[in-house]
Formats: sequence, C-alpha cells, structure tokens
Amino acid sequence: MQSAIRPTAGRNVVVVGTQWGDEGKGKIVDWMTDHAQGVVRFQGGHNAGHTLVIAGRKTALQLIPSGVMREGVACYIGNGVVVDPAHMLGEIARIEALGIDVRSRLFLSEACPLILPFHVALDSAREGRRESSGSGKIGTTGKGIGPAYEDKVARRALRVQDLKHPQRFENKLRELVELHNTELAYLGGAPLDWQPMLDGALQAAEQLRPLMADVGYRLYNAHAAGQNLLFEGAQGTLLDIDHGTYPYVTSSNCVAGNAAAGSGVGPGMLHYVLGITKAYTTRVGGGPFPTELSLEEGVGHHLSTVGQERGTVTGRARRCGWLDAAALKRSIIINGVSGLCITKLDVLDGLPEIKICTGYKLGGQMLDVLPMDADEISACEPVYETLPGWSDTTAGLTNWEQLPVNAKRYLERMQALIGAPIDMVSTGPDRVHTILLRHPFRA
Repeated sequence: MQSAIRPTAGRNVVVVGTQWGDEGKGKIVDWMTDHAQGVVRFQGGHNAGHTLVIAGRKTALQLIPSGVMREGVACYIGNGVVVDPAHMLGEIARIEALGIDVRSRLFLSEACPLILPFHVALDSAREGRRESSGSGKIGTTGKGIGPAYEDKVARRALRVQDLKHPQRFENKLRELVELHNTELAYLGGAPLDWQPMLDGALQAAEQLRPLMADVGYRLYNAHAAGQNLLFEGAQGTLLDIDHGTYPYVTSSNCVAGNAAAGSGVGPGMLHYVLGITKAYTTRVGGGPFPTELSLEEGVGHHLSTVGQERGTVTGRARRCGWLDAAALKRSIIINGVSGLCITKLDVLDGLPEIKICTGYKLGGQMLDVLPMDADEISACEPVYETLPGWSDTTAGLTNWEQLPVNAKRYLERMQALIGAPIDMVSTGPDRVHTILLRHPFRA
C-alpha cells in the first residue's frame, strides 16, 4: 500500500525554550531557516519577543514567525496562536518598512482566536486587583493573552474565520462585550463600547482576509512535497500552563508536543526537538526562581548588564541567576529534547568561577529535578557545583576548538548533568555567531 506521505517528505524541527523564556530562540530559528522552507508559530501571541540581529541590524518580532527575515521562506501562524488584529497589521507594516515582503508568504489559520480590547482591559484590571489585594501579581505582559485563551476554552471565542461573516461577528461580539463588561465593573474598570470594536475589526478584516488559510493542510502538503519545516515555540517550558511553575505561567502550552496540536499536523511530522538554553538562567515576572541572584551587585549585576537582560516585549529587567541543571532536566523530559543549543555563552566571559545548580534540598530530602509545585520550588535550597571560569573571550567564535578549555569543560559538565547532547552553541547575537556540532536538519 502506498504511504499517504510521499518518500520525498521533508524533515521538520521543533524549537522550544527550556527555561522561563528569553533563551534566544528567535536568533536560532532565523539561523536554521537556511535549511527550511517554512516556519510555523504554534502557540502564544504577541506576548512573545524574538530579537534578531542580522548584519548588525536589530529587529524585534512578536507575532510574525522569525523566518520572515529570510527571503522566500513561508511563514505560518497556527491555530494555537491568539491574534490581536491591530497588532498583527502593525507588525506587518513595520517589517514591510524594512523592504521585506511579508503578505505574499504569510498564512494565518482561520481557527486562531482573536484578542480584542476587552481582553486587554481585563488583563490589566486583574493584575491591578492582585497587586492591591496583596495576593501577588503574576507578571503578565498586559496584552490580553490569558483572557483570550479563556474565551477559547469556554467555547465562546471570536476567531479569525468569524471576520469573514460580519453579522455573525457582530452578534458574538455584542454578547462577549456584555459578559466581560460585568467583570470589568466588578474590578473597578470602565465599561467598553462594542461599536468601535466592531468597526476596527471589520476594517482589519479587509487586510487579513488574503492571509487566511487552512494552515494544517498547507503544512501537510508542504511536508509531502519535500519541504523542511521549522516549528517556532514562544515563551519557555517552565512557563507552560500545565508543566510550568503554576500559577506563574503563561496561558498556553509551550512544550514541543503542542507543535502538532497548535498547527494542525500529526506528531509523526515532528522529527527533532531543539531545546534552547541560556548559559545561565533568567526569568521575567513573578514566581519562584531557585538560583536567582541580586541584580545590584556581583555576578547577578554582571549577567544583567553584560547580557543586556531586558524583556523584548515589556522592557522589564529580567531576573538573573546561575544555570539550573535540575530545572533543565525537567524540561528535557517534558519535551523529549533531541539536542540543545546553548546561547549567551559569551556573557560568562571573565567570571573567575561559575556555578551550576545540580539539585535542591527540600524538607530534609535531596531532589535532582525541579518539583511541580510552585510553593515547594520556593522552599528549595539550591545545591551548587563550582567550576573554574575563563578569561579569554568566546564572543563571535564559530568553531568548538576555538573555545577556552574551561568553557568547554563547563559545557561538557552541563551536558552530563542534564542528559541531552549539546548540538549548537551561540556566541553572540548575530546569526553568524554560532558553533555547529550537529545540524538538526541533518541529525
């Protein structure tokens, strides 16, 4: 019997963050698109921030897949992504202003839930209530992501496909505005008028209609035709709604398994999982962080300033700490990581010694993997192993043999502790600042 997928089928790679996001996924996706014909976003929204540096020019993307910076690469936004129409059109215009063609190769799933103004208002009002009540802010980006996913799960979301049917859109919109205005009033917010929302959405619909597509079927056919596809995750594994440091998490599944559900393809189309891991650890927003260091002095200050650790979307200072191998072990198990890419190794240049958290003490017990309960994580005392640092620079190196001896030893020890091979090392922000040990599309 002939296979449904022809023998010429391409090879597909999933890129996910293995920490709390901000690991440098955008640069790596951009770097690997020289071997891919399509890049797919499968979760999150414009709360993601992927910064690319190409020939010294910095470009920050939030919703559009990072493959847009490579000429001729198709860009897909899968059904697992929540879409703010106004933001999407603004981001398209900003990229087009750089002289890059976007619309002819951008495909938007009709099943994407929409983010509308009442989602943003609810997001901000809830965070304000948490802060005033003393219960502790989650640290959302305030983009309306969580409330939009709530509507999706409650089966009342307005989706991209509804924009094709103005009367249907209006009827559903009026119901949603009435529902959410009730909560806004409870939270002390001002009610919103549905008419300006309708006018703005229908105006955006005229520009979005040519981009609407059956993304899952397009990906199936692209794969069958021999094209290589790159699935681009947003945020990081430890922010996953199910597997992260709940409730200090994002509102979607950030793990590799969701690349299938969030784009409309079968898991058999996912061949290699590349985990992106910063050479130290950072996180933005609230929540437990066992290896956190003070940003005011010492190593924490070094990581923050040398690493330029500020959020791409919010501009907030990122919390910084030593590498947490026990947390990475959890991520590698959840994602089924095939290989790792270590980023920002050059930020550690010049430190006399470097620590790795190998596990935790908790209630008289030793743990070698991150617990699942946020309160337990907060109570964990990290156990460190200390390695000698290096004085020579690693910035911009492109060959493993060029690395200082102690930098190699640090990476080799990390690899041994977490149980996954290091296939790539990023030594700077530009796409060419990369050491390749094993190519994901050829592994």
